[in-house]
Amino acid sequence: MQDAPYILYPLLASVAGYLVGSISFAVIVSRAMGLADPRSYGSGNPGATNVLRSGSKLAAVLTLLLDALKGFVPVLLVSLFGARYGLGEGTAALVGLGAFLGHLWPLFFRFKGGKGVATAAGVILALNPLLGAATLFTWLLIAYFSRYSSLGAIASAALAPIYQMMVWGMGPIVGVLVVMGLLLIWRHAANIKKLLNGTESRLGQKSAAAQPPAGSSKKHPNGPGPAAHGHSHKHPKKTSSHNPSANSNPKVSKK
Repeated sequence: MQDAPYILYPLLASVAGYLVGSISFAVIVSRAMGLADPRSYGSGNPGATNVLRSGSKLAAVLTLLLDALKGFVPVLLVSLFGARYGLGEGTAALVGLGAFLGHLWPLFFRFKGGKGVATAAGVILALNPLLGAATLFTWLLIAYFSRYSSLGAIASAALAPIYQMMVWGMGPIVGVLVVMGLLLIWRHAANIKKLLNGTESRLGQKSAAAQPPAGSSKKHPNGPGPAAHGHSHKHPKKTSSHNPSANSNPKVSKK
């Protein structure tokens, strides 16, 4: 019974991390700013990259920061205040994993979540700031030169546990990084197929579904096609005022 708190506290902390991760800021920010639901266009992913396809950079930045914070804050709280409750590095890693899983399968949004890139970045930054910086740099470098956010995310997910093992050695963080990395790559399966086929959307590219309807026209409010012309009826031909037949046989009135 004396060991119960050492089992209960990590479990409760992990559940709390999952509930925080279940908050889908992509949907909340989009609704607050009057934008379309990010699950209805582009990749259908409620994440910052897909929100960017709506054309609103502010909404995308807010989504990115908030998604990262929901992974960063729970882990940071455990790291700062968990020692007095017997919560160490292993619990902090589990809390981060809980937040990540909450983003993937959010309780509050019918378990339909995003791919977890920003949330995973927040978790890694809180667990190991230097590792987080190296992982973010990897993503930025690949995404900048390739213009594919998904490619940068996949490469970063694969390299993060390798960075940790090579520089800081084995530990509970490595196990969590491996699980998150495998899930990230799995969630990007469709993106991998598109990358191989050359059909993956690039950074800054607006989704067709998020753009104005194709039938609209700035030149004419009625759009293209026959109905777009202002005068669709035919004008009658003008007849000449001089009618030769009327003057050729003039009628003589009889008195």
